Amino acid sequence: MKVLVVNAGSSSLKFRLYLMPAEQLLCAGNAERIGEDGSFVHCNIFNDEQEKKIEHPVAMGDHASAMREIILLVNNAAHGMIANPAEIEMVGHRVVHGGDHFDAPVHITPAVKEQIKLLFPFAPLHNPASYRCIEVASAFFPDAKQVAVFDTAFYHTMPPEAAHYAIPHSYFKQDKIRVYGFHGISHKYVTEEAVKHLQQPEAKLISLHLGNGCSAAAVDGNRPVDTSMGFSPVSGLVMGTRSGDIDPATILHLMMHHGFSVEYVDNLLNKQSGLLGLSGHSDMRDVEKAAESGHADAQLARNLYAYRIKKYIGAYVAALNGVDALIFTAGVGEHDNNMRSLVCSGLTALGIEIDPVLNALPNTGLRAIHSGSRPVKILVIPTNEELEIARQCMTL
Repeated sequence: MKVLVVNAGSSSLKFRLYLMPAEQLLCAGNAERIGEDGSFVHCNIFNDEQEKKIEHPVAMGDHASAMREIILLVNNAAHGMIANPAEIEMVGHRVVHGGDHFDAPVHITPAVKEQIKLLFPFAPLHNPASYRCIEVASAFFPDAKQVAVFDTAFYHTMPPEAAHYAIPHSYFKQDKIRVYGFHGISHKYVTEEAVKHLQQPEAKLISLHLGNGCSAAAVDGNRPVDTSMGFSPVSGLVMGTRSGDIDPATILHLMMHHGFSVEYVDNLLNKQSGLLGLSGHSDMRDVEKAAESGHADAQLARNLYAYRIKKYIGAYVAALNGVDALIFTAGVGEHDNNMRSLVCSGLTALGIEIDPVLNALPNTGLRAIHSGSRPVKILVIPTNEELEIARQCMTL
């Protein structure tokens, strides 16, 4: 069965074509800079053990036009991916927010599409993009099963004390205000890979998804116990442009004393804060360079980023009553050995210590980087949301 996986970001669209259940990757590509100047599509095609690369500029005003460009690329017989649309039997769509309706992947029906539309206000940058991709894919692949895989579904079994806020319960009932959690597809993938690697079905794990968006998850035997992102993706760890945890009174102060609008504060917390607000750089690579050159604000940003992660590690060790392994994943987690070292420094009382030699080795897939003298394993596991989506599609 050929399964096309579509992963819509706010200005990009990843796609992968798999032969399932063998999990053979046939092609992998991205549509980049959607809605901006200089947009382009690139793709790597894996055919007969040879790799062919394609990249071309193309104007893409929105995710619907990006999805059409991807379909034209995949459906080009000259590239050898598919000869006709009927070969695609399933299309898996990442949908960021499933609200309290969806706790598992579902076949997309008109009713499911309406629920996704109702959740637009909860994920305004992502759910509308996914919806447009679903519309285009459904029209071009009419015989294929369209499947929605939700980032929030992973957290539906969290304990009530972790999933609720201490505000009047009526707001949970009428407005569905609760901890939803995000990056669930990524956390599910890497924790399951860790369980297989450790050969411990009941392993207690702390997963750190560190990129432009960052989140932590505490997982006990594949069951999520807690997560750092809450009602929205702005809470928790320091991120590229998001503030992470902040005293709500700070927001009220800004609005009352500076006259800021709701829209301004929303933009401030989501797009002007985090590493960008602290240092002027949203990319950790740029922050690291500035910090090494003596830039005080960049040094503060780097240290605050690591300190917030440490606080969550300590909290999750308590929530789990111990930990078997700490997982680093996503762009910063997989590639930034300096940040991994900074995060793990001073945690020996928790049984956590990095081996500096192993930590400095090049990125080569799943690998252990912990000191042999400490009980807690430290694993670097490259995330693969698209493969996880394909796997969840196959469960249907």
